[in-house]
Amino acid sequence: MPRVRKMERRDIGAVLEIQAACPEIAQWSAGDYERAAAGEIACWVVDDDLGVSGFLVARELISEAEILNLAVRTDIRRRGIGSELIAEAIDWSGGLGAEKVFLEVRESNEKAIRFYERHGFVAAGRRPGYYAAPVEDALVLTLPSQQGPGQSR
Repeated sequence: MPRVRKMERRDIGAVLEIQAACPEIAQWSAGDYERAAAGEIACWVVDDDLGVSGFLVARELISEAEILNLAVRTDIRRRGIGSELIAEAIDWSGGLGAEKVFLEVRESNEKAIRFYERHGFVAAGRRPGYYAAPVEDALVLTLPSQQGPGQSR
């Protein structure tokens, strides 16, 4: 049975493997994930009988929460893993009292945009030339945060 849990140092290799198979997401270093595993920023993984099958990284910014990176193993997408991770991040942001959750996504990543829209995110702006390799605009998507834990599911 899959379960969402906080990322641990032992998960970094699996997270890097998932990330490498997903060139559309931010490509972080092992050191970045070390910071996440140490609790400097929030990071969750979905752990199931296949091992780590997805991850989400987020951070608190005064009265907001930002989703920084999200990926699911390419061979097991569309099984609710991303949705579990999004729900966890929304619950977490509500517990912080965040007024909204936001993220950036490549404007060409239509599958991700539709995924976030299904979870209530709406376009709120654009960041020209935000991404490199290739250079591309980012769409800023936002979601008004929940009032407290457990209300997003």
